[in-house]
Amino acid sequence: MTNETNMANALRALAMDAVQAANSGHPGMPMGMADVAAVLFSRFMNIDPSTPKWPDRDRFVLSAGHGSMLMYGINHLLGYADMDMDQIRNFRQIGYRTAGHPEYGHADGIETTTGPLGQGLATAVGMALAERMQNARFGNDIVNHWTYVISGDGCLMEGISHEAIDMAGHMGLGRMIVMWDDNSITIDGGTDMSTSTDQQARFAASGWQVISVDGHDKEAVAAALTEARSDESRPTLIACKTIIGCGSPNKQGTAATHGAPLGDDEIALTREALVWPHAPFTIPDDVYADWRAIASRGAAAREAWETRAKDSPEASNFFAALGGSSRGGLNVAISKYKAELSADKPKVATRKASQMVLEVVNAVVPNMVGGSADLTGSNLTKTSGMTIVSKDNYGGDYIYYGVREHGMAAAMNGLYLHGGFFPYGGTFLAFADYCRGSIRLSALMGVPVTYVMTHDSIGLGEDGPTHQPVEQVASLRAMPNINVFRPADAVETAEAWEIAVMANGTPSIMALSRQGLPLLRTDHTEENLTAKGAYVLRDTDGNRDVTLIATGSEVEIAMNAADILAADGIKAAVVSAPCFELFAEQPVDYRKATLGTAPRVGIEALIEQGWGKMLGDNSAFIGMTGFGMSAPAGELYKKFGITADATAQAARDLLAN
Repeated sequence: MTNETNMANALRALAMDAVQAANSGHPGMPMGMADVAAVLFSRFMNIDPSTPKWPDRDRFVLSAGHGSMLMYGINHLLGYADMDMDQIRNFRQIGYRTAGHPEYGHADGIETTTGPLGQGLATAVGMALAERMQNARFGNDIVNHWTYVISGDGCLMEGISHEAIDMAGHMGLGRMIVMWDDNSITIDGGTDMSTSTDQQARFAASGWQVISVDGHDKEAVAAALTEARSDESRPTLIACKTIIGCGSPNKQGTAATHGAPLGDDEIALTREALVWPHAPFTIPDDVYADWRAIASRGAAAREAWETRAKDSPEASNFFAALGGSSRGGLNVAISKYKAELSADKPKVATRKASQMVLEVVNAVVPNMVGGSADLTGSNLTKTSGMTIVSKDNYGGDYIYYGVREHGMAAAMNGLYLHGGFFPYGGTFLAFADYCRGSIRLSALMGVPVTYVMTHDSIGLGEDGPTHQPVEQVASLRAMPNINVFRPADAVETAEAWEIAVMANGTPSIMALSRQGLPLLRTDHTEENLTAKGAYVLRDTDGNRDVTLIATGSEVEIAMNAADILAADGIKAAVVSAPCFELFAEQPVDYRKATLGTAPRVGIEALIEQGWGKMLGDNSAFIGMTGFGMSAPAGELYKKFGITADATAQAARDLLAN
């Protein structure tokens, strides 16, 4: 007979021993939630460690990521091949998978990176939504699983939790169950020091089923999970009243167990209290057997699923969506579309150019999922033929995220991590800071979602400095593993989208203009020049006198400045630089040839930070040095000196020195 008490105590022992060995970590949450985790996995979770990426596995997200030893302990006991006891012994050490907070891609069984509180909960909303959307497309035989989340008090205090809870309730995500570690403790002390929120009422007000249990009463926890699973019309919060550090005679129930080792003496006393006489990092065979029975049950379920999936008429489409081969026709379609653009020469804002190329992308790639944070008509993220995702239509492909930029970004991460979708979502570039935490996790995890961020400069005009981004692009360029695209015309926009959709490990930012821009790439090229990051758009006969480097809407200014300089007999080359990150990846010889040895002028209606490598020492910069103001766009460009005349004069000044 399964002994869930010993299963839970094994988790407690591994947590306190690993944290003690590392002299670093958080034993309190794993010890407090061990009973809940043991019941969840023993009786409900459908998971197969021998096939960690089985598409129809249940998803488990540890939103309270500081309690990572709970996850590592579970995965070790289940028998994940990459989580042997050596990994546990070396918790938080370099070269091991057991990082301080769970990191996606570092070990099997970690569905998403967590640690920044609230992110796991919000990302899980995307996973749960993806499950329903795939189920609507492929049916119960192929997609039919649950998303479980363990969340702490801190997760629910974070602002992103409100966005996530609201969205999950509105979408009726009945296969999402959140188990709240209601231990009333934060780092500073009791939660009553900092919050009076009735969390259960908050969830109920957002359309959730709410159940309250003693988190150490295993039968009560099991009954709550059974009740939660019986109502698939809405998500469920199970408020698990727990004792942080449960089992530690002198420290349980206090903040002392949150983020520090218990100490050798207290660990010895805890072993006695738990009736756990085993040495550190030692698990009895019968406990292993109980945990491995979960894995065997999951393997049988996975084998049955494989038989069903193989016989399904939707199998080929399902696996194409998961594997990314659904993108197969995109390169040819984009090349054909670029040729049409070069012939037609449309003058459009790059936000409109984005919508135009999305018509091509969404027609070719069937598992694109678009959306916007209440700015669909401004971001232009919805294409013809898209239908709205709702609790009445999970078969749609466009999401109205509402005014929830942060929740949108996290949900997009979850949609991708679940598998089967390529999500993109829109907001104004100035509001990138509202969703920065989730953008950072996109980059850290290598999740290739696409952020459509329009109204990218003072060019948006009258809405003024609150909406005019000047520093956001520089800050996003500073983030590792993210491609920031600021295309100059419709052709560069098409190329940027091709790169973004075909990416496998890098998210993309599309910084797009509100104002119309002329088509500059009038000669069609099969090659994706944007993929080089920067390239010579206009060359000179013979040696250059000066090189003008610009991005986005300012490339037109650079071209006009080159005309002015040519009238003075000054030979100016123009380099368009839509993506600094991709340019930095090019061979040294290409970068040298593109930038040349002549003096350089950079033009961007944003701040200069981040331009140093592009410009070098003998250079000038035409751009912003502070915030913008409210006025028509044309007047603002003149006010701040971002003009062709100012650019030409900067070039003359460099040549005069």
